[in-house]
Amino acid sequence: MQKGVNTIARLLPPPNAPPVFFTGSPFPPHNEKDTLHSFTMPRDLRGFLNQLEQRGQLRRIQAPVDADLEIAEIATRMLQGGGPALLFENVKGASCPIAVNVLGTVERVCWAMNMEHPAELETLGKKLALLYQPRPPKKLSQAVELGKALFDVLKAKPDRDLFPVCQQVVLKDEAVDLTQLPLLRVYPGDAGKVMTLGLMITKDPENKTPNVGVYRLQLQSKNTMTVQWLSVRGATRHLRKAAERGQKLEVAIALGVDPLVIMAAATPLPIDLSEWLFAGLYGGTGIHLAKCKTVDLEVPADAEMVLEGTITPGETAVDGPAGDHMGYYGGVNEQAPLLRFHCLTHRKDPIYMTTFSGRPPKEDAMMAIALNRIYTPILRQQVPEIIDFFLPMEGLSYKVAVIAIDKSYPGQARRAALAFWTALPQFNYTKFVIVVDKDINIRDPRQVVWAITSKVDPARDVFILPDNPFDSLDFATEKPGLGSRLGVDATTKIYPESDRPWSDTLEPDPATAELVTRRWAEYGLADLKLDEVNPNLFGYDMK
Repeated sequence: MQKGVNTIARLLPPPNAPPVFFTGSPFPPHNEKDTLHSFTMPRDLRGFLNQLEQRGQLRRIQAPVDADLEIAEIATRMLQGGGPALLFENVKGASCPIAVNVLGTVERVCWAMNMEHPAELETLGKKLALLYQPRPPKKLSQAVELGKALFDVLKAKPDRDLFPVCQQVVLKDEAVDLTQLPLLRVYPGDAGKVMTLGLMITKDPENKTPNVGVYRLQLQSKNTMTVQWLSVRGATRHLRKAAERGQKLEVAIALGVDPLVIMAAATPLPIDLSEWLFAGLYGGTGIHLAKCKTVDLEVPADAEMVLEGTITPGETAVDGPAGDHMGYYGGVNEQAPLLRFHCLTHRKDPIYMTTFSGRPPKEDAMMAIALNRIYTPILRQQVPEIIDFFLPMEGLSYKVAVIAIDKSYPGQARRAALAFWTALPQFNYTKFVIVVDKDINIRDPRQVVWAITSKVDPARDVFILPDNPFDSLDFATEKPGLGSRLGVDATTKIYPESDRPWSDTLEPDPATAELVTRRWAEYGLADLKLDEVNPNLFGYDMK
């Protein structure tokens, strides 16, 4: 893009006018009586931002702000306090607003998936579990459930738009100028500006199956960026196949899509379904796709912006350092794949949606908590004795897992931990697995710590597996890409795990507990809200 005629310039409305989020219609005024179910579930970013504003979960920032460090600092403070999504309407040097912290709470992630509570996500997980490992039904009810799941797959088939809004403006060749996009520089040690929430779409050169992933890109020039990804990702396999065939790999980056589609792209489940079908399963109906202008790929038709380009195998550039989800700067990659873009399409008055990685809480951590619930039924199907599992946000979303099992034989906790590490590909990188009894609330750290301290003998109940394939961004490992795993058996021990008799846990008298509950208001204590726990009252210092 170029300044002047060939640019995204002049996109913001007059200073005193409300921003236009729908063609011919401004953002509707906020009404506190409105709820998520008072209107149709949106299938684009603008519809979701509309919902957030109606629920009091979107703040507009009209003061001038800088995309260099300042926006990230504001968003970080908002994330730490569980604050609302932010729409920066006056970004210095930019011609379009920036939306950030859109998925900054688990509650908003649930809303994006048309649900109210994280527990509801397990219903979706049960549906995916049927598709992940279908089994011959033994009962009529099981046959009906499988039939419904297969019918949902049919409903999830994508539709095609011939005149998509993501192509209202088309810029090609020299008119493409990535420096006009309001890319963030997040941390002072970052090598450059980054793009972190675009969907990268590629296609297998052999079987033409598309892959959709979310990767970090770093700006290199007005029409080039480098990409940071793991070697096991789908796009890297596509690039290797393109190299074997002596071909360039076509790439599209869709920016500002329906958050539900982002969740689908971030779901690394080993099911032979495209991310587009996942998005349809998540939303209950197929998403709308559009054919790109210059490459043989399809993108969400309602995206705010789309970049089209290619990767030439072997063409690289230096990428990094940049802030990473581990809470440190990622290393420098001397040979990061280079993307060359020759086409940019966008809506009229586009919105640039972005996020960034770092030490939790961050948006990726909120998404991981929701995905945790979706995985649960699939994990139960793989390892039946697992009742529930939890990936604490503070454990970098996947480095620590707490598992509750229905223990019935000695050694079962160790078996469950070993099975967890191999159940799904993403669990290969889990560093610590803590196994507790089913009566422990795994989402209450007070109960988990109690189980560890009262039921674990380190010599007997802790085991280490050395030299496993590992996350190369984990600086704690002695060798890059190779690390150890640690399992902790925090369950009640049974013979022959221990020869000592295990005493009963302390529990209140049921009759007295019922009596106190019945008389609680009579004591004059009904106004106390004891179900809302403030950890700072128990010696913590959480701000």
